[in-house]
Amino acid sequence: MQYLLLIYRSDAEYGRMNADDRKALSAEYAVYTQSIIQSGHFKAGDGLQPVSTATTVRVRDGKTLTTDGPFAETREQLGGYYLVDAKDLDTALGLAARIPGAKTGSIEVRPVMIYDNPR
Repeated sequence: MQYLLLIYRSDAEYGRMNADDRKALSAEYAVYTQSIIQSGHFKAGDGLQPVSTATTVRVRDGKTLTTDGPFAETREQLGGYYLVDAKDLDTALGLAARIPGAKTGSIEVRPVMIYDNPR
């Protein structure tokens, strides 16, 4: 089954990190990513630009409305994701617990919906 591991972190705290700390964090993510590639769990994953670059889209009464910034103000923002293939939720939770961002932020684990597409 596929799970999306959503990585939430504070953009403000990330912005306060010095270059050496960012480099160290990047190295931790590289090691983690390589480990889940080698284990066969990795399907996709990427970091996201800061929430200040986001645009939120809504359609109301047939009109498309856009707003600069995130959908909601929160202490933690979506900073990246991994799409993994895991045999069960416990395996997915174990993978999520090893993500470097879990030490300072949070990881939301969500099963991917499987659509029955009859032809």
